[in-house]
Amino acid sequence: MGSNLTLLRQELESRVQLRTGRRVRNLAIDVSPERILLQGQATSYHVKQLAQHGVQEYVPDAQLENAIVVSRVQ
Repeated sequence: MGSNLTLLRQELESRVQLRTGRRVRNLAIDVSPERILLQGQATSYHVKQLAQHGVQEYVPDAQLENAIVVSRVQ
């Protein structure tokens, strides 16, 4: 089961990077059977939402926690 979660995490990271144009810095996605946790930094709430939608399109029924921090500081 661990390798399935690793593959899912890699796919989600790829989708988020593609969807956001690589605008989420320090992206980290933690995948467990209970939930998916998005972490990193973005310069706008729009980018944060794009990341969330990238995950939701692929796993629409997952419990998702979006902890990406929005900060204008680069």
